Amino acid sequence: MVLEEGRVLAVRKESMAALLLFFLLAVSAVSADEDAFIGVNLGTDLSDMPSPTQVVALLKAQNIRHIRLYDADRAMLLALANTGIQVTVSVPNDQLLGIGQSNATAANWIARNVIAHVPATNITSIAVGSEVLSALPNAAPVLVSALKFIHSALVASNLDRQIKVSTPHSSAIILDSFPPSQAFFNRSWDPVMVPLLKFLQSTDSYLMLNVYPYYDYMQSNGVIPLDYALFRPLPPNKEAVDANTLLHYTNVFDAIVDAAYFAMSYLNFTKLPIVVTESGWPSKGDSSEPDATLDNANTYNSNLIRHVLNNTGTPKHPGIAVSTYIYELYNEDLRPGSVSEKNWGLFNANGVPIYTLHLTGAGTVLANDTTNQTFCVAKEGADQKMLQAALDWACGPGKVDCSPLLQGQPCYEPDNVLTHATYAVNAYFQRMAKSPGTCDFKGVATVTTTDPSHGTCIFPGSSGGRNSSFINGTSLAPSSNSTTSGCLSLFFYSGGSFTSSVIIGLLVLSAVFL
Repeated sequence: MVLEEGRVLAVRKESMAALLLFFLLAVSAVSADEDAFIGVNLGTDLSDMPSPTQVVALLKAQNIRHIRLYDADRAMLLALANTGIQVTVSVPNDQLLGIGQSNATAANWIARNVIAHVPATNITSIAVGSEVLSALPNAAPVLVSALKFIHSALVASNLDRQIKVSTPHSSAIILDSFPPSQAFFNRSWDPVMVPLLKFLQSTDSYLMLNVYPYYDYMQSNGVIPLDYALFRPLPPNKEAVDANTLLHYTNVFDAIVDAAYFAMSYLNFTKLPIVVTESGWPSKGDSSEPDATLDNANTYNSNLIRHVLNNTGTPKHPGIAVSTYIYELYNEDLRPGSVSEKNWGLFNANGVPIYTLHLTGAGTVLANDTTNQTFCVAKEGADQKMLQAALDWACGPGKVDCSPLLQGQPCYEPDNVLTHATYAVNAYFQRMAKSPGTCDFKGVATVTTTDPSHGTCIFPGSSGGRNSSFINGTSLAPSSNSTTSGCLSLFFYSGGSFTSSVIIGLLVLSAVFL
């Protein structure tokens, strides 16, 4: 599904400095009985990041209990000591060859980067390399040896039950990923994947997978619908259906995770859980990335966090939480590359949120979300007749009090159908307790976290007329107006059969979504 994801992510990873903390949203994928939880990620260049002490202070303030490091930075591990925060440390790719060829080198790495810090620092897993098969294929022959040598060093120190060992993969190693039931790993990597999966199974570990619906969406050439990538609820006729299993897919994330489950089962591994080690959405891009926006980043990460915290699981494994590390905690202004490469963070380096995540039901995690305000607004550029129809319906059958729109009343000005329709559809949305599907009006309305109140015109749902502190309008509530393009999948919708022809699949899906 992501034809170039491995290459894109490899470029990003190869440009990283040794340390990269990972904003982690971690939910146990091992058991449906374990609850979801949230964590964090630091950055690539220490000169562009807060100090380790400041990072840990932010983690505590946001109640983030899991963190992933792209190295085993000593200063960070010391700062994390006695906090109880669970830490994933990593063997960088540039150290993989040495460790994979020498048991002694692996033992020294464990002694220096793990034993020296536990139990004060709560290290719970080790990621050996990053997307090795796609980013560093010349090291692939020693990958499994590196994992085994690292694990042997943990066994020798009686730490193997406390600390799991795995290696993150790009989802690009999954071929023919749609429908998920026909997915399989690139067979050229079978000599690595089979012994790797055997190792993970024998050590009660898990498959680490990087999942980026943003890249899937960007590289689909207009076939994947934006709502499908952003976890926005879809009407039943727009859901993707795997004709082999009849499972319904409402978002790209679940479909990729299930593709990995099916790919493992194709190799006869059916009990390995999956941890998503990277996922996120950039909040800013250049002219070639128009959907790298604050709204979309907020929507994706908020919906992903809610999806995981609810222990929703996937269609193949409902109720089994999927651990997910969200990319990333801080924006990295000094990182080379495109504009979007610098803008995956949830916070600026000074700790100010890039946007306020909308996390209803997330408890105290990411506690800067405290207001839970959403509004329904008419879309700019929508057909005037459709807007008038929405206005008339809300003020009529919808039983909305539209008296503030009368001449001389606070919301009469500006006197145009767009602003009047916005007041009416929002009043209906609030009257219906923001229920799913009550902010659509045949596609001319959408949900936002920006308070549309103006002057003395106070909209229903407003905390008092002031513009809310949310950044821009993040659409989080359901919108059944999926007019953006469809999913790069090889299956039809609403229970239709699938075909192995990419061309036919794209044509059909384009017809469905466009």
